Amino acid sequence: MNYLFLSTGFEEIEALTTVDLLRRAGISLQTVSCENEMLVKGSHNIQVMADRLFKEVDFSDAEMLILPGGSRRLGEFAELRELLIKHNSENKDIAAICAAPSILGDLGILEGKQATCYPGFESYLGDAYIGGLVVESKNIITAKGPGLSADFAFCIIEHLAGAEVADEVYDKAQY
Repeated sequence: MNYLFLSTGFEEIEALTTVDLLRRAGISLQTVSCENEMLVKGSHNIQVMADRLFKEVDFSDAEMLILPGGSRRLGEFAELRELLIKHNSENKDIAAICAAPSILGDLGILEGKQATCYPGFESYLGDAYIGGLVVESKNIITAKGPGLSADFAFCIIEHLAGAEVADEVYDKAQY
């Protein structure tokens, strides 16, 4: 199972584009609220009903953890920080877009890796920052921002299911 985390202020296009495209690809994905309620309000006041609450999920089956940006609020949740550190220590996959790669930088997860992020957050990435639009480095995928949400999702699809599946979903999305 793959998990995408939501907290107040998340960037809707980054979260929902990723969810939509991964599910079109047949990739198992659940949205997880880090708040104390299932309904989570995004940065543009769009409310999204998460599939699960963080405190109710056993992440032992987690393949990839996905962090949309919009704010750094996800980094305020101690349980999520611990999960990210553990997941990375087991060389499992993590993806983050926009401001969210800065959380990975804060946790030391980007050491020895390359990454990108939303302009203004580069200092949180330290030596990992190389810029670019979407960067895949070892077990980490990062992307610059909202305009790259589909590219980010397609990179995740290719990583998890292969180029053929990513191409098929892309072709069907082009009408």
